[in-house]
Amino acid sequence: MGTVKKRKAIVIGAGIGGLCTALSLHLQGWRVSVYEKAKSLREAGAGIVLAANAMKALDLLGLGAKVRNVGAPVIHADIRTWDGKIITSLPAAIQAVRYGTQSYVIHRADLQSILVQGITAAGPIQTNKQWIDGKQSDQGVIAIFEDGTQEDADVVIGADGIHSAVRERLFGQSPVRYSGYIALRGVCSNEEAHNANDGGGFEALGPGKRFGLSSLGNGRVFWFAAINAPQGILPPVEERKSELLRQFHGWYSPVVSAIEATEASTILAHDIVDRPPIPRWSSGRMTLLGDAAHPMLPNLGQGGAQAIEDAVVLARCLQHPDIPAALSAYEKERMARTNRIVRMSRSMGRMVQLENPLLIYGRNKLLASLSDARFISRFDPIIGFEVQ
Repeated sequence: MGTVKKRKAIVIGAGIGGLCTALSLHLQGWRVSVYEKAKSLREAGAGIVLAANAMKALDLLGLGAKVRNVGAPVIHADIRTWDGKIITSLPAAIQAVRYGTQSYVIHRADLQSILVQGITAAGPIQTNKQWIDGKQSDQGVIAIFEDGTQEDADVVIGADGIHSAVRERLFGQSPVRYSGYIALRGVCSNEEAHNANDGGGFEALGPGKRFGLSSLGNGRVFWFAAINAPQGILPPVEERKSELLRQFHGWYSPVVSAIEATEASTILAHDIVDRPPIPRWSSGRMTLLGDAAHPMLPNLGQGGAQAIEDAVVLARCLQHPDIPAALSAYEKERMARTNRIVRMSRSMGRMVQLENPLLIYGRNKLLASLSDARFISRFDPIIGFEVQ
């Protein structure tokens, strides 16, 4: 008797979602090829929060222990006024007991390295490969690349981010939705910021702007600033540090210290955008995953987590021999959850970027009045979720 030929998947995009998908499928016995349009695998110099739901999904992929070893646990998390007064402290310790794991903050480059190591057995990641089309038949799908190369597969998965070429090819162009604010991000080693926030972090809220800082471990901190601004007006690299120091002059001292301690050339700047949810992610033997399927604003820290969850569910659904039916089951299982988080992320953004002093006063009073139990119940459906 001949051996059964392994089914073949092509993953477009080598970000968090794409790499987790490749690993998840490999663990299910698939042959996997990963294609990335960038010339090299280099993650931007920033951090990512992995809440309990993300950590449990990584445990299923066999990577949770490595992430815990490299990342920093979130032991405490405070919400403060712009000048440092405590509004409330989030119940990180209670949540860790409730969910059986702490949340972790890890440098994106470190996470990417762990994921790449995890899929080594699945085959190399091919860079500088721009996907342009997929030709489908009852027997399979052919992925076509800009350099003229083609590859046959049983399924093509678009994990190529918010500006997904696969999404556009399947469902046409759709405009991004601007949030109303830009974000600047950086990583630094700073004694004052580290000592003030060892094992956790804070968000300081001011009129139309906020600043978040989290410990990355080993004396490093990751920070972000979100500032209300017209779309498309990002400060150039050489002006970012001075603009941040101007915007946050007089703020809580670890805010200013973190900016001052960051190498100016490494500060990243982005318009913060998402897209309206779409009614379908799949067409035949092709589907979307992560930001390609459901890009969300970063206010709940769930973009990466939802991509990891997608990867686990997609690989499980693809155990079914009928691939179009499997993809339909995957999006049916995932869509309501991710769409809810897209909506909640936008709502959270409006609340934390308020400019009106009266509304800010009311928001801060409301946050200060929230009991641990009420906070936990509000976010339990998101971070208390265990993907199967």
